[in-house]
Amino acid sequence: MIRKLALSALTALSLAASPALAAGELGEITDYSFSFEGPFGSYDRAQIQRGLQVYTEACAACHGLQYVPFRTLTQESGPALSPDAMRAYAATFEVQDPVTGDWRPAGGPDHFPGSGMETAPDLSLMAKARIGFSGPYGLGINQLLYGIGGPEYIASFLAGFDGREEMQAGTMFYYNTAYDGWVSMAPVLWEDGVEYADGTPATIEQQAQDVAAFLMWAAEPKLAERKKWGFIGSLFLVLLASLLYLTNKRLWAPVKKQAKQG
Repeated sequence: MIRKLALSALTALSLAASPALAAGELGEITDYSFSFEGPFGSYDRAQIQRGLQVYTEACAACHGLQYVPFRTLTQESGPALSPDAMRAYAATFEVQDPVTGDWRPAGGPDHFPGSGMETAPDLSLMAKARIGFSGPYGLGINQLLYGIGGPEYIASFLAGFDGREEMQAGTMFYYNTAYDGWVSMAPVLWEDGVEYADGTPATIEQQAQDVAAFLMWAAEPKLAERKKWGFIGSLFLVLLASLLYLTNKRLWAPVKKQAKQG
């Protein structure tokens, strides 16, 4: 029940679409091609910036990012806001001072506020959920080929409202094709619901992918660095294994030669 409620209260934004996948008990999850997927993928800065805008205008009223400090918005691998722009953006939020207990405009060291509603889950780590693709999760094969599934589910969920509405026990529910059922969260994305500064058409699907990419960055801000050092580490392991193999062969070569002669 808790899982159902958590999955039904997501938010997101973006552009390209691919074939829809049937994902077990879930509905239709579209396999979007995000730039950060694969062993050499990295974040698209423009998309992360658009996603931040969508989160701010469509999601922040209900959902929080309590594990994300505002200062990280200046990261080159993320939104890459200037320090002044970051501070100006942070000041649009109010946080409670841990010392005085008073409410004040947020600053760089502060974190995004938490969710404003009990039924609206915090989105800080939402994109890391391994959902949407069936397969050998333990080996990570599907995650390497298709991504972990979290961003795809977020984007598919936000773009998955088909217009059907139904009143149940005095509460309005909305049908979502990604959730494959009725959810209490109303659609939050609309055609041209935001105005992108870079001129990108703000379709529902574009907004959904953009905010999903931003939430992936919020959950994994060091993703590019991790991939870089992982690749370097793999090269060293291959080199070490080769040296060990050649050393072993050289050490045992006289013994094998003597055994053959004997």
